[in-house]
Amino acid sequence: MHRYGQADSLPITESAPIKEAESPYGNTKQIGEEIIRDTCKMSENLNAIALRYFNPIGAHELAKIGELPIGTPQNLVPFITQTGIGLRGQLSVFGNDYPIKDGTCVRDYIHVVDLAKAHVAALKRLINEANTGNYKVFNIGTGQGSSVLEVISTFEEVSNQKLNYKIVDRRVGDVVAAYADTSKANNVLGWKAKLNLKDALLSAWKWEQNINRDLH
Repeated sequence: MHRYGQADSLPITESAPIKEAESPYGNTKQIGEEIIRDTCKMSENLNAIALRYFNPIGAHELAKIGELPIGTPQNLVPFITQTGIGLRGQLSVFGNDYPIKDGTCVRDYIHVVDLAKAHVAALKRLINEANTGNYKVFNIGTGQGSSVLEVISTFEEVSNQKLNYKIVDRRVGDVVAAYADTSKANNVLGWKAKLNLKDALLSAWKWEQNINRDLH
């Protein structure tokens, strides 16, 4: 998603123009992909697949592996789960006046387990020498966009927790909406996301509970 910026049309296909990154983090993704692409151009013996993640969330179903940010979370879901468990007093929603859905930013949230399976599919394709060229790009997402308020309400539903959140000013550089066209990954890579937003948020909540058992 950071490679595309605010796309000209939705859903976002792999052929969408790559916009100038709006953050150093987004720029590292663009630069990394450029290095791999250019190296493949120089070497016919090198084969590579670039997976363009959208927004990975969730945890392993056994709640033994999950997302544990250092310091204050920069991503929505760990901030939600930490607020739900009591580590954070309040969740900030950055803007509710965007011209889409309920006014809050929309993203394509993909369960990290589905993302891991996409890596397996990509590696199998490379091992089987099935690439029709030595460099291919695939969007990895669900193909569905969810707003911040939809994520919050879905979390409240699966966790039975009421979240304390507040609408604050927009955050500079936030993309209004981004969700993937995953048809290429579905049809060419042979991969498709199978887990939904509820699955991902419930797994993230179980992970948060597991690592903070002393708070209960």
